[in-house]
Amino acid sequence: MAIRKAVKGTAAVASGGLVAFYGLTQLTEYRKRQVMKLEDCMSARSNTLPSRQAQLTALRATQEFDVLVVGGGATGSGCALDAVTRDLKTALVERDDFSSGTSSRSTKLIHGGVRYLQKAIVKLDYEQYMMVKEALHERSNLLNIAPHLTALLPIMLPIYKWWQLPYYWAGIKIYDLVAGAQCLKSSYILTKTKALELFPMLKRDKLVGAIVYYDGQHNDARMNLAIALTAARYGAAIANYTEVVHLLKRVDPQMGKERVCGARCRDVITGQEFDVRAKCVINATGPFTDALRKMDDQKNPNICQPSAGVHIVIPGYYSPDNMGLLDPATSDGRVIFFLPWEKMTIAGTTDTPTEITPHPIPMEEDINFILTEVRNYLSPDVEVRRGDVLAAWSGIRPLVTNPNSKDTQSICRNHIVHISDSGLVTIAGGKWTTYRSMAEDTLDAAVKAHNLSAGPSKTVGLMLEGAKDWTPTMYIRLVQDYGLEVEVAQHLASSYGGRAYEVAKMAHVTGKRWPIVGKRLVSEFPYIESEVQYAIKEYACTAIDVIARRTRLGFLNVQAAEEALPRIVDIMGKQLTWSEQRKREELSAAKQFLYYEMGYKARSEQLTDTSEITLTPAEVGRYMKRFHKFDKENKGFITTVDVQRVLESINVYIDADTLHEILNEVDLNKNGQVEFNEFLQLMSAVKKGQVSANRLAILMKTAEQSLDQTEKPVSVDRSGGGV
Repeated sequence: MAIRKAVKGTAAVASGGLVAFYGLTQLTEYRKRQVMKLEDCMSARSNTLPSRQAQLTALRATQEFDVLVVGGGATGSGCALDAVTRDLKTALVERDDFSSGTSSRSTKLIHGGVRYLQKAIVKLDYEQYMMVKEALHERSNLLNIAPHLTALLPIMLPIYKWWQLPYYWAGIKIYDLVAGAQCLKSSYILTKTKALELFPMLKRDKLVGAIVYYDGQHNDARMNLAIALTAARYGAAIANYTEVVHLLKRVDPQMGKERVCGARCRDVITGQEFDVRAKCVINATGPFTDALRKMDDQKNPNICQPSAGVHIVIPGYYSPDNMGLLDPATSDGRVIFFLPWEKMTIAGTTDTPTEITPHPIPMEEDINFILTEVRNYLSPDVEVRRGDVLAAWSGIRPLVTNPNSKDTQSICRNHIVHISDSGLVTIAGGKWTTYRSMAEDTLDAAVKAHNLSAGPSKTVGLMLEGAKDWTPTMYIRLVQDYGLEVEVAQHLASSYGGRAYEVAKMAHVTGKRWPIVGKRLVSEFPYIESEVQYAIKEYACTAIDVIARRTRLGFLNVQAAEEALPRIVDIMGKQLTWSEQRKREELSAAKQFLYYEMGYKARSEQLTDTSEITLTPAEVGRYMKRFHKFDKENKGFITTVDVQRVLESINVYIDADTLHEILNEVDLNKNGQVEFNEFLQLMSAVKKGQVSANRLAILMKTAEQSLDQTEKPVSVDRSGGGV
C-alpha cells in the first residue's frame, strides 16, 4: 500500500474582528474555549510516571489496545506518542532498553542533510529534495519541543581551493532557502584569518577561507527517552525489556483471512510471558524490521540493507566549544563530521555494509580511517593520537528497499510505510530528525487500514518531557536553591529540563563546604549519584542503561564509566534489592558492554604483550634509569609496594586499590607485577600515540622529576653561606 502525505493547513483568526462581533465578555469566553481546545492534549497528561511494574500490569490487564507498537527507538516511541495523543489506547514494547539501538548511536545532529541536498541538485532527484525539505521542517519543530536537549550548532566547511568557494557557498545558500522561514541562522563566508581565529586547530596551509552554516544538535538517547516518557505521561503503556515471542492472529470473519491481532510477549527480566491484544500492530524495529516481518509471514523478503556507522570520541581540546567541522569529501568519498558534544569532540561517521546484530562493535580499521581524515584537516601542530580515542561505537543504519516498488533492489532514502496482507504496519528507513513525521505517516496509514477512530496528528509543537518549566537560566536556581556546582547544575538542566529539580531533591549532602549537595560519580564528569536513583524512575533496569542512556558516560569515556560502575551497581542494588550475585552479573555485563560495544577492546589492544618496541637506545637507557628508581633491588619488575615506597618518599599518597588498578593497566601478562619489558612496551606505545594519559607513565615521570630535584646538592653560595 503506497502512502501519500497530505499537506495540512492552519487557519488564523484576527482578534480585532472578533471584538466587534462578540463583545468583551463573549471574547473572553471565546479565548477560553480556544485555549481549552489547544490544550486538550495537555490536560490528559499525567504528572505521575507509572512504574515499570505498573506498565506491565496495564499491558497484561487491558483487554484490547487500539495500537501496539513494537520497538522503543526514536520512531517507535514517536509512533506511541502520536497514537496516544490521538486518543488511541496505546501500548509499546521494546526487547532491550529505550534507545538501546541505532537511536543512541547517531552523529547527534538534527539536520536536513547537506549531502542529500547536494545529491538532489546534482542528480535532479526530487525525492531527495523533498526529504531534505521535510527534515528541515522537523529540525525546527524538534528544537522547539525539546529546547533543553537541543542547541544550535554552527558548522564550518573549510575551503582549500578557490573554485570550491562559490560552489559550496551556492549549495549552502540553497540549504538556507529550502529551510525558508525555518532557517536557524543565515550562513556566511569567513576569510582565512577569521576562520583560523574561530577554529585555531584548523590546517592553515593552502586554506582559502570557510563557510559556516547552522544545524541543530541534541542528546540523542535522552531525546528518545523524552519521547517515550511523554507518551507514558499521556497514558501509553510502555515497557522496556519486553520482547515479542510471536504475533497473535485470528481469522477475520468478513474477509476470511488471518489478521494480526496482537503479540505474545515475554518480560526479559522475569521470563514471564503474556498476551497483548491490539487492533493494530506497528513494526518499528529499525534494523530488525525483517525479523518481525517474517514472524508475520516467513515468505516475506528481506527489505533491510544494514550499514554500519562508526563514531569516535576524543578530548574536547581537539575542537572549539561551539563550532563543528564538515569534511564534505573524504579520501573515499564519504562525509566526516567533527563536532563538539558534551564537552568532548565527536568524529564520524563511516558507512560500510554490515551484518544485523544487537551488539555492533566498532572496528579498528574504521577508527583509524576517521583519525586519518581528522589529521588531514587539523594543523600539524595538533598531534592526533590513537590513544586519545576515549570511546568508539558503531550504529546500524536501517536502509531499506521499498516493498511497494517494482524495483525491490533500489535503496529508498526516505522512509516507507508498508501494510501486509494480515494488517501488520511496518515503518522503516528514514532518519533521526524525521522521526515525528514518520510516526505521523505511520499512524495515518494505520488509522485508515484498520478503521480506527482517531483524528489528525497533534505532535507538531507538542512539548516533550522536561521542556515545561525549562529556561536557559534555570541552572542558576539549581545552584542557589540546592547548593549544586555550576557545571553539575548546567548538566542537570540540559539533560532533564524542568525535571532537574526532582533530581536535585534526591541529591545527597557532600559534607563539604561546597558543593553542599551532589556527589559526582567520577570527578571529571558532572554526573551525580542521585541521577542513578532517578534513572530507575525513568525505567532503567540495568547498569548499562545508566552508563549508556540515562547518563552518557559510556559514550564519552569508557575508563571513567568503568570507574563509576561499582558505585552505580551499589546504588541500583539498594533501590532494586539486588542480590550479591545479581550485582556481580550487572558489573560483568556492563564491563563487557564497554569492552566490546564502546571501544574499550580496541583501545586496550593498543598495548599488548606482543606490542613492538620502537625505542632508540638512548630512550631505552632513559627509561631504564626511571624504572630503577622504583626497582631498587634490580628484580626486573615493580609491584604496588615499590611504587608506594617511592611515592611516600616524595609525600604522595595513593590508596592500595587505586595503585593496583594503575599497575594492572600495564601488567600485560596479569601476574601482579610490571616487568621492565612491559614498561618499555608502554613507553613505546606512548611514543607512537597509541596510548595517552596512562596513569603509571605519568606517575613514574613525575616521581622521577621530584626525586631528581631532591637529590641535587644545595649550593653554599646560593644558600647564603654558613654562620
